[in-house]
Amino acid sequence: MGPPGAGKGTQGELLARKLGIPRYSTGDILRQALRDGTPMGVEAKRFMHAGELVPDGVILGIIGEALQHDDSGGGFLLDGFPRTVAQAEGLQVLLADQGLALDAIVNLVVDDAEIGKRLSTRGRKDDTVDTIRRRLEVYRADTRPVLEWYGNHDTRVLSVKGVGDIEEIQAHILERLGL
Repeated sequence: MGPPGAGKGTQGELLARKLGIPRYSTGDILRQALRDGTPMGVEAKRFMHAGELVPDGVILGIIGEALQHDDSGGGFLLDGFPRTVAQAEGLQVLLADQGLALDAIVNLVVDDAEIGKRLSTRGRKDDTVDTIRRRLEVYRADTRPVLEWYGNHDTRVLSVKGVGDIEEIQAHILERLGL
């Protein structure tokens, strides 16, 4: 977890590869569910075609489908999910129903100035100063409380400085995880 532009995708991909476990990004598994025409993918498509956000229940269903179809007995990594306390609560129920639980949350800590620099140089047209500011506001309001929620529900929340060399950050993550 971490703010937009913190390096979640990069670090998540490296960590999943290092540990030999699947990495689930909600965007990736949503697109796969749509391609595969899974029941939850069909449900998500209905909302998307209506121009609506895909509800939490459908996103959680898609994650549940992915976990059921993969051999996640050796572990798995969720990349940037959950984003809200409601999603965290739903995920806890989903995982418990499948006999699974989260071992830890890795929180990449990056200050706003660095985030602004990273996002404004990525080259995406939607990464304007106002858009970046709004995305950080949404993160603070919706996602940051998830870290507190997990801390109150006996899940280790490991904060790692997300600034520096990619390999150096990865080493700090592995160290914090005790690997």
